[in-house]
Amino acid sequence: MRPFGYTLTSLGLSLMLASCATPESEVVPTQEEMIDTALPETTDIASGWSKAVDEGAAADGWLSTFEDEKLEPIVDEALRNNRDIAVAAATLNVASGLAVQAGARLAPAVNVSGGAHNTSRADTSSNVSGASLNVVWELDIWGRLGAEASAAEESLRATEADFEFARQSLVAQTAKAWFLATEANLQNLLAGEAVDIYGQILSIVNTRVEVGAAQPQDQYLAKADLAGAEERQRQALGAVDQSVRSLEVMLGRYPAAELEIPREFVPTPPAVPVGVPAQLLERRPDLVSAERQVAAAFQRIEAAKAAKLPSISLTASGGSSSGELSNLIGGGSNFFALGANFVAPLDIGGGLQAQVEIETAQQEAALANYGGRALRAFGEGESALTNETLLFERQGFLASAVENNQSALGVAQTQYEVGTTNLLDVLQMQARTLNSRISLIRIKNARLAQRVDLHLALGGGFAE
Repeated sequence: MRPFGYTLTSLGLSLMLASCATPESEVVPTQEEMIDTALPETTDIASGWSKAVDEGAAADGWLSTFEDEKLEPIVDEALRNNRDIAVAAATLNVASGLAVQAGARLAPAVNVSGGAHNTSRADTSSNVSGASLNVVWELDIWGRLGAEASAAEESLRATEADFEFARQSLVAQTAKAWFLATEANLQNLLAGEAVDIYGQILSIVNTRVEVGAAQPQDQYLAKADLAGAEERQRQALGAVDQSVRSLEVMLGRYPAAELEIPREFVPTPPAVPVGVPAQLLERRPDLVSAERQVAAAFQRIEAAKAAKLPSISLTASGGSSSGELSNLIGGGSNFFALGANFVAPLDIGGGLQAQVEIETAQQEAALANYGGRALRAFGEGESALTNETLLFERQGFLASAVENNQSALGVAQTQYEVGTTNLLDVLQMQARTLNSRISLIRIKNARLAQRVDLHLALGGGFAE
């Protein structure tokens, strides 16, 4: 004689297969079929993206090309102590736990129960105690639980890529903040130099006024320019303080403005190799994340469609009990039971179909998001490569302007000392020289920041 559990399970399977099979018009396509029909023909999902993130192909090794011994320890400190990265790491841990939970639903659920109680009545009392092991296993006949587990796994992969992108973004932000603080420090030093120069000019003017070789208005002009230079110096000092404190917060330090900042820029890294392949963009973690989100969305559609179909759960329990009552009635102390549950959902209100439509719409949104991110990534890469050339040319022009202005200033100062020109011409030439030096400092920082942006756009260095 067959056990009751076997008979009930067979009956449930027969009913389900006979009366609740999916009609041919509603056959659920495979994930590969949906991807082939949903993605544009020009879209090529790189199979190596997930591998690139797992193996760290989009690494931060490009920092060494700047040959700044102080920059790399600063970046390492930021990666260890930055609070935003700590949040991203916690989010990754959450996604990992959700993936484990979803996968656990494929396995039987097991729990242990036990208890004891005493019953007293007149002159009779009994003690009963027992323990049991209970198992519930939902059969994943239609693949719903598997699809949910796969969706959670793809979401985990997307979160891993998001975490890697957050790391790379922090590396880029830290490097740019370091260079910006260097620029502010250089501007402050230049402002101090300007104060010294205008102070010297005022001294010369005072001497010339005393001997009657200059007009009093020259003295007023010199004093006004000195005061303006001192104001700009205070402004530059505030910029240094603000940039240093911002960098310290990024490093997880208390913003005490105590970080030592370089007094000179590092040399600009070597030129970008000719013919950087577009495949480098496939390493970008944000694109990996978008692609994994598309895959997760397809799995959620599968799960939503399978939720409209019947489900079967197998149950089993066994254990033992002891007490005076079982001895009186002559029953055994051990017990074992098998069973099965059959649930066929009736989508009367249309909620299950609505969930399918919701997941389908979210899948369309994921595809659109992926396409948008890919276009932005190519746009960022193209712009970064173009700006590399433009900034290089601009730096050359500004360096030439500084050299020529300094030469002209030297001539003007000599002419003023011998009385062949007026102070206003000297001051104007001095302002031109200082402005060109300020612009040159800015363009050097812009070139370094642009190189950082290029590496972020490419997801790493120039080597494939």
